[in-house]
Amino acid sequence: MAMTYVDALTVAINAVDSETAEKLTALKAQLMKKKGSSKPTKTQVANEATKAEIREVLGSADEPMTVSEILKALPNDYSSQKISALLRQMGEDGTKEVVKTIEKKVSRFALA
Repeated sequence: MAMTYVDALTVAINAVDSETAEKLTALKAQLMKKKGSSKPTKTQVANEATKAEIREVLGSADEPMTVSEILKALPNDYSSQKISALLRQMGEDGTKEVVKTIEKKVSRFALA
């Protein structure tokens, strides 16, 4: 396993004088703080709402749909790139909600 900055600072703190150790301890504390907050960003919240709409559309479909078919069925106006990216996320994340199939060079999506 690779050594993290926090691990490296821990080793360095033990090897230096007390004044330098204080500075390194402060630096270590800053690194241990999580960058940003744990709440989702505005875009992430909006994407979750869009993913819910996609789930609804795919759930009501009898067969796998293309991105353009999903776009036409969605109530709001989205770009095909955005829908493609969200479908990819939904297929790659831990839940594997969406299954992608390729028929004659055309990607089709369905709920898993």
